[in-house]
Amino acid sequence: MITLSQNQIDRGLDILNNLDNSKLLTHLNSCVHCGLCSTSCIYFLADQDPTLTPANKVDLLASIYRRYFTFLGKTFPAITGARSLNDDLIPEMVDKFFGACTMCSRCNIHCSIGLDIAFLVRTGRMMLSEMGFVPATLQSTVNAALSTGNNMGITYDEFVDTIQWLEEDLQDELNDTTASIPLNQPDKNVMYTLNPREPKFFPLSISAMAKVFHAAKESWTISTEMYDVTNYAFFSGNLAEASIIAHRMMNEMEKLGAKELILAECGHGDRAFRWEAPNYLKIHFNFNIRTSIELLADYIKSGRIKVNKNIIKQKVTLHDPCNLVRNGGIVEEQRYVLSQTVTDFVEMTPHGIDNYCCGGGGGQLAMSEYNERRMKTGKLKADQIRNTGAQIVVTPCHNCVDQLTQLNSYYKLNVQIKTLAEIVADALVLD
Repeated sequence: MITLSQNQIDRGLDILNNLDNSKLLTHLNSCVHCGLCSTSCIYFLADQDPTLTPANKVDLLASIYRRYFTFLGKTFPAITGARSLNDDLIPEMVDKFFGACTMCSRCNIHCSIGLDIAFLVRTGRMMLSEMGFVPATLQSTVNAALSTGNNMGITYDEFVDTIQWLEEDLQDELNDTTASIPLNQPDKNVMYTLNPREPKFFPLSISAMAKVFHAAKESWTISTEMYDVTNYAFFSGNLAEASIIAHRMMNEMEKLGAKELILAECGHGDRAFRWEAPNYLKIHFNFNIRTSIELLADYIKSGRIKVNKNIIKQKVTLHDPCNLVRNGGIVEEQRYVLSQTVTDFVEMTPHGIDNYCCGGGGGQLAMSEYNERRMKTGKLKADQIRNTGAQIVVTPCHNCVDQLTQLNSYYKLNVQIKTLAEIVADALVLD
């Protein structure tokens, strides 16, 4: 049972009242219910449930706005479809805004009038966060990042032990004692970040990037204090908590004096810090920021590393992470890298900015209560992969890696899932 206090209601409504109302009002009141967003949404396509359409989510938020901020909604709520923010509405809001949307923005590009539907969904999440209704599993991930510095709760000793083991393994592989994974070294060209899933579950992706850095003779380091590229608080809708996490990354860059921050293969982490943090922090970073995808492409183009595309002979396809591609505009770099590192590359249909979301973004992987729905929506991606006939699926995002790994097992795709760095490391030609 949910019992809302008046204080909770007021805090939720304050989100609607204090946002940049010009954008909010425009997008809340402009939906023409053309239906184009329905066929763009993985949740509707998987279930054919009209209540899961993006337009329905827009209507849900708009109905609350009308009830409290318009004359007709206050006076004639039944006639205008205005709905009160009460105990009965909260479960529907949680299910629609958290459980049935990854905020992938595919509906945005298909909207006939260009509504930013993902922005409206995140506004709904911000209301729920302010009222204390973020799903517990997602909030626990945020809490781990706030209390330990990374969303997996990895201890300092565990992290350092993992890095030292990987460094020794790298030296053995390269037969070179100068190969290293440097920690906390000041005044380097690059401070490199990680998705905590890497030291916890996918350590070979750290080795792959370290091998590339060694081949490029890069001056780089990793911070033991703030290496976590992710920021789930941005997706839970709590900008105060998101700001704490983003400030830590910014402060660590300044403390170590690195010239450039390279964000690991994590679409939502890239978005939350590179493209969104300047907005919610209201600052301009005094250091350069790039994704590792851009860096890998630059290494190959500039000749800093040499690769042989004939080493990898299997058919390869690419999954485009939504936050990296649709929301970040990183589209061609990963394709250039693959054009130089594999011989048989095939695109999914559709691909690029129109690619289907894998179903793991927007915090979905952290919310175990929606696992069954997540696997069901993932069938679209599984079918896409199967139709390519590919043996290797590359994706420059560890959230996508995790989701695709689960889909690989669930739908028996029998493919390999790899990051872009792993492909480059496999194709490296070392002096």
